[in-house]
Amino acid sequence: MDAEDSVGLANNINISLAHELISKQFPHWAHLPIVPTKYSGWDNKTFRLGEELLIRMPSAERYASQVNKEQHWLPILALKLSLQIPEPIASGSPSVSYPWDWSIYKWIKGDNLSLINTENNTTTATDLAQFLLELHKIPTIGGPVARKHNFYRGGSLRVYDSETRQAIDKLNNTIDVNTSTQIWERALESQWQNKSVWIHGDFTADNILQIDGKVVAVIDFGGIGVGDPACDLVIAWNYFSGESRKKFKSILGLDQDTWHRAMGWALWKALIVLADFDDSECSGALKIQSVIDKIMDEYILDNENENSL
Repeated sequence: MDAEDSVGLANNINISLAHELISKQFPHWAHLPIVPTKYSGWDNKTFRLGEELLIRMPSAERYASQVNKEQHWLPILALKLSLQIPEPIASGSPSVSYPWDWSIYKWIKGDNLSLINTENNTTTATDLAQFLLELHKIPTIGGPVARKHNFYRGGSLRVYDSETRQAIDKLNNTIDVNTSTQIWERALESQWQNKSVWIHGDFTADNILQIDGKVVAVIDFGGIGVGDPACDLVIAWNYFSGESRKKFKSILGLDQDTWHRAMGWALWKALIVLADFDDSECSGALKIQSVIDKIMDEYILDNENENSL
């Protein structure tokens, strides 16, 4: 399937298709209502199935390999984690109408963390840092090493070197090119020296659920793998600020090189997203710019502190 066909199919992943797949493959659930979720995401289209279930369908071939990975590993990881994570209930098969594997999960109640302002809440920072510590302690034997299946999360940032430098060049009138380049090159200087750990791969506020300001679940594990935890630390800048960021970093207790690589991951994503905006003054672009500013401010402060020692 070429890219154009894949995009076309993604646009046709709708309630009608979901009904067809459920009716043919899981007829005992065919009587349940199917409605789109409020926030479906990009990699997968999601639909609520009745009150207790969720249909999750990859939107393109590059995401399809994540289904079997999640089906296998999520029940294993769940045993060691105190927050809820998605619970696979059934696995759907490709059909004439839909060419990839897909999943049915148990519905998890909660709203995205990004919808409420808890970025300066140290309790939230503590909960998320503790979750990552739990994740890092889980044995990684047989775990999927960072590769194309999770877009190299947990692997080397050098995969994105050319893309990042191109974004910096494109944004030369918008960002501080020298500082951006320094942050990026500093991130490339080191690599994870310890045993590989489990990584979520897309640990952002959009993939964290809360109820009444209390974190209750982490979702969307399509990017899971084992490797360097730096990629999971970008939430320090794209969500947390001030004391909450300090708390998050303090609890994790990781070395400074890992935090520099984390800055690199955060900067890479912010730069490529900002470079795609036609209007650098729109609200979305300004939000991304604020993330870049946070990264730069901390990098400059770190350098000042290092030079004063």
